[in-house]
Amino acid sequence: MEMIQLSTTPAPTTDSGLYFDYNATTPVDPQVYAAMEPYFRQHFGNPASAAHHWGWAAENAVQKARMQVASFIGAKASEVTFTSSATESNNWVIFGLLTKLREQNPNGPIHYITSCIEHGSMLKGMQAAQKQGVEVDFLPVNKYGQVEMETLRNAIKPHTKLISLIWINNEIGSINPILEAAKLAKEKQILFHTDATQSIAKLPINVTEMGIDLMSISAHKYYGPKGAGALFIRSKDPQVQLDPLIYGGGQEKGLRSGTLNVPAIVGMGVASELCKNNLANECAHMTELRNLFWQKLQTAIPGIRLNGHPTERSPVNLNVTLPGIKIESITSKIQKLGISTGSACSSGSMTISTVLKGIGMSPEEAQCTFRISIGRWTTENDIQRAVEILSGAIPSKNI
Repeated sequence: MEMIQLSTTPAPTTDSGLYFDYNATTPVDPQVYAAMEPYFRQHFGNPASAAHHWGWAAENAVQKARMQVASFIGAKASEVTFTSSATESNNWVIFGLLTKLREQNPNGPIHYITSCIEHGSMLKGMQAAQKQGVEVDFLPVNKYGQVEMETLRNAIKPHTKLISLIWINNEIGSINPILEAAKLAKEKQILFHTDATQSIAKLPINVTEMGIDLMSISAHKYYGPKGAGALFIRSKDPQVQLDPLIYGGGQEKGLRSGTLNVPAIVGMGVASELCKNNLANECAHMTELRNLFWQKLQTAIPGIRLNGHPTERSPVNLNVTLPGIKIESITSKIQKLGISTGSACSSGSMTISTVLKGIGMSPEEAQCTFRISIGRWTTENDIQRAVEILSGAIPSKNI
């Protein structure tokens, strides 16, 4: 297989301004888009149709993508099941495990552990599981938004069946101690799941070596298309078993029925290979740009505060609080900046996010807080222009 490298194809363009919301979604890489296009028209077959070459072509494309995704995360191809998103994958972990456990021991107690600052798909899913009789602990975090190992260790009970922690927080960018947590879970013979939506393509991942049992990812977070996700399910030491979340025609070995979204899966595969082949260089470049951005912001806006861990954080994320300035008061002046005042899944809500609340931020501070996230096509010139726009929007008395 020929190695895919990043090309010099021009970045996606827009007339609406400067995009700094890569944590919410990324533009599809031109090579990903080109790989997907034939599967809308020429190779449009259903991979479940084994009687003709249209079906074979689609099935071969899906299996190639499965191998590309597996190679990217250090898994076997047979351990990758395609889903529609990381949200679906997260829900499948919660409820697929729950039904399997109840099949094995109908009256046995079940205890899950997660944190108080997970993505909404995990928080709301765990709350729904509580209504079905599952005991759930939502662990507090430190001031940086990280679960401390002693807190996790003390929460484990004899009937704990699952520990699920977000790897990199989607709002503040802090990195959780996933390796240590996975090791502890293995020692206690507890399944360990991580929502890796924000860590995929931002740090090295090898699920086999790291002792991760279940992992959720989503293609649109790393230059692939929306509508494609995956769940890694460990096949050995231990062999993880989940009941299906979706029943039907038996696709994906009966684990996730429904006609596969072949173009999106193909795109996810190519995006995975692109990121794998360029991971070290991209991560180093993103970290350098992020640090430059933060230095310029500190110089231009005295009193600006960084939220999350200062060093143990995503290479693309800056979550900052302005000195006493509500974001809504300067919205009209920063319309050209694509930034987020919270995670994408909670935008539009006037309440403080669970993440900001979890790290002890007051509602007043939260109104002065926003997230910047950079990506593959961010340039130093973009950063300079963004700093000028932000600093120019702030009343001079506040600078």
